Amino acid sequence: MTTLDPAVQKLLAMMQQARRPPFESLSPEAARRAYAASWDVMQLPGGEVASVQDVAIATAAGELKLRVYRGQGTQPQDLLPCMVFLHGGGWVIGNLDSHDRLCRRLATLAGICVVAVDYRLAPEHPFPAAIDDALSALQWVADHAGMLHIHPAAIGVGGDSAGGNLAAALALLSRDGAAPKLAYQALLYPVVDLTASSESYRRVTSGLPLTAATMHYFIGHYAPNPQDRLDWRASPLRAPSLAGTAQALVLTVAHDPLCDEGRDYARRLDEAGVRVAAMHHNDQMHGVLSQSRLVPAGQLIADQVWAAIGHALHGAAAGAAE
Repeated sequence: MTTLDPAVQKLLAMMQQARRPPFESLSPEAARRAYAASWDVMQLPGGEVASVQDVAIATAAGELKLRVYRGQGTQPQDLLPCMVFLHGGGWVIGNLDSHDRLCRRLATLAGICVVAVDYRLAPEHPFPAAIDDALSALQWVADHAGMLHIHPAAIGVGGDSAGGNLAAALALLSRDGAAPKLAYQALLYPVVDLTASSESYRRVTSGLPLTAATMHYFIGHYAPNPQDRLDWRASPLRAPSLAGTAQALVLTVAHDPLCDEGRDYARRLDEAGVRVAAMHHNDQMHGVLSQSRLVPAGQLIADQVWAAIGHALHGAAAGAAE
């Protein structure tokens, strides 16, 4: 791993010294506790926002919690672009608090409204519970654009890792008319193929927090039925066509079992004629956006992503107003 950022090498040495157990050796409950213990250590503060509000919406499956942020410097009556944000964590770990810092900085740097989704987790709620919740959240946001003071023509979806998986699926559902119209999709080191068959699964097997074994653990909890892993709502890379989906940003990092499928997804979007920006860092590992306190490049990369999201969504709003 000679291409690794020296700060990442130092972080990995710290993890090894701390004898941090891999997630796949833990129960889901223990994995959630271990993940929660890392947030303050790994992440810089997200900063102040103009407003943040927790809301609960009714869905067919019960109550779904959302957290609504408006970026610092925006006014309550401003008609803002909006991103529905879906947190990572292998569909098993993570929640509104795990990504609160990222969502705060995204809202402020992009100058938008961010609606984070506390979707149901596996193994208690396997596929398709998470995508059902993500769709319910997106539909609620679109239906309540007036109340939220957001621009109905400038709604995007985004997420990291498992959240990127859900965002990609929503973009396909939107293309097919089964979800509200989207202006953008931000897929940040996303899972897009649950068959785990890409070359990077064979390449990334040890020495990192997220390895092929860790992903098999998460996939096994989220989609225990192997047949479900072929459903494009679980594996967007397996959709027959990506044509007609929203403008996209795809972030990949080399030291990640998900690297190759993410790059393949960006390539397929490109070949399908979708506007796509593919960002690749060969010296970073999975989760870099949430490592900013210990990996300085994490903040730089995140800020580039947040700025790109803001540029695209504000552009969509301006285009609709013309």
